[in-house]
Amino acid sequence: MPLVNPLPPDYDEETKELAEFFNETLGFCPNSVLTMQRRPAISKAFINLNKAVMANEGRVTSALKRMIAWVSSNAAGCRYCQAHAIRAAERYGTEAEKLENIWDYKTHPAFSEAERAALDFSLAASVIPNTVDENIKTNLYQYWDEGEIVEMLGVISLFGYLNRWNDSMATSIEEGAVESGEQFLGKHGWTKGKHQ
Repeated sequence: MPLVNPLPPDYDEETKELAEFFNETLGFCPNSVLTMQRRPAISKAFINLNKAVMANEGRVTSALKRMIAWVSSNAAGCRYCQAHAIRAAERYGTEAEKLENIWDYKTHPAFSEAERAALDFSLAASVIPNTVDENIKTNLYQYWDEGEIVEMLGVISLFGYLNRWNDSMATSIEEGAVESGEQFLGKHGWTKGKHQ
């Protein structure tokens, strides 16, 4: 059972309008947002931050941002966000070979060195204690500029919030997210866990 139950999608009209963004991203409004709308200022601020962080500004593509989100969520252990991130990565055109092998991004040939640098940054920034160091920085700067690094850390930070929110809330997971989680992550032991 979730800590706090989500409210109906039409509970707050402004949140409902802003949440249409998630129909493109996931195909549904996440239960996390439907729970946040118990305080509409939080749900609206979160959606606007999500839209700003996940906007495609160039080389840090929408697909890469979702892979960064997956690595971050995997490091945090949030099964809800793992499934959401892999579903969004699929919907934003991540190649099937990358989706199937995201666990092995460090060595799998489907991933470029630039992607590896971004995903290593995601992992280092998501663990506690934080392990972003000079090696991570040097590797990032081989492939990415400062604006792109800011974009990446925006995704990592956004999912840090979501990982804590959804694991603490035991947010009920939506069927579409379960489907993607089982398809791409199930062979590595992904389950709904407490997100029933």
